[in-house]
Amino acid sequence: MTVEKWNVDPAHSSIEFQVKHMMVSKVKGAFKNFSADLTLDPEDLTTANLSFTVDAASIDTRQEQRDGHLKSPDFFDVENHPSITFQSTNIVADGSNEYKVTGDLTIRTITKPITFNVEYEGTSKDPMSGNMVAGFEGTGKFNRKDFELNYNAVLETGGVLIGDEVKLNIQIEISK
Repeated sequence: MTVEKWNVDPAHSSIEFQVKHMMVSKVKGAFKNFSADLTLDPEDLTTANLSFTVDAASIDTRQEQRDGHLKSPDFFDVENHPSITFQSTNIVADGSNEYKVTGDLTIRTITKPITFNVEYEGTSKDPMSGNMVAGFEGTGKFNRKDFELNYNAVLETGGVLIGDEVKLNIQIEISK
């Protein structure tokens, strides 16, 4: 195969996250709206160029009040910073169908490097459209305070309301 442009299938893709809550559980959520600019050769993924843009206002934790707070200046400040972006800078094979994908994550106006562990699930031909499709799963994590997402509250019993570490899980199906 050769390097070609691929398109994200939003019906079969997701960007999800989780953060520790009250030191005892985890809150999970997702971003409903995102797009990507992907050029890659499934036979040599180390040559890929990956760029994602996430609509920060599409955050969904299944709790409207919390979502509103996350959209506020305490966190994403979606009025002034409507997008979260990721641009790959380096891709290294890390075993059979496994890769380390490093890139620049930008939240608000702050850009920091992040590395995702990505598993390539393979390619297949869609029987409905006849298009080639490929699948990937990526996991990563970052410290929210690195992006000035500092809001928190001290708990009466010790600890804090919101953990610093944000874990990401990304499922992507693409087609050409």
